[in-house]
Amino acid sequence: MSLKEVLQEDLKSAMREKDVIRKNVITMVRAGILQIEKDKKTELDDEGVIEVIAKGVKQRKDSIPDFEKGNRPDLVENINKEIGILMGYLPQQLTEEELNQIVSDTIFEVGAQSMQDLGKVMSALMPKVKGKADGKLVNSIVRQHLQR
Repeated sequence: MSLKEVLQEDLKSAMREKDVIRKNVITMVRAGILQIEKDKKTELDDEGVIEVIAKGVKQRKDSIPDFEKGNRPDLVENINKEIGILMGYLPQQLTEEELNQIVSDTIFEVGAQSMQDLGKVMSALMPKVKGKADGKLVNSIVRQHLQR
């Protein structure tokens, strides 16, 4: 069963159970998928769907500090619930230890020596960890390794 089919079934389930938050999150993801498919005139595979979901997680995580600054703990709680729902559709996230190993291997592969090679390392590394790790975390780990 493809990820789009899983989303469709989960949407039906959420509607039956009257789970408004889950229904809204899945509807937003499906709308994002549909928009990309119409814009690019192509059908997204599971990899493309994972990108849409990961983008949704990133957008929600980025909005949390604003809600905290605005003293809106109710919105922070809702956003965290939405993130939890979306994370259920993403592949198992890499641990920091696994990420450190992948970063070390990639730095060795591309022969990076200094911070000037950051772009080279990131462009080689991101396809390996796409959907499995947060880009900001990956970037900070690469920076730590290159500063040694």
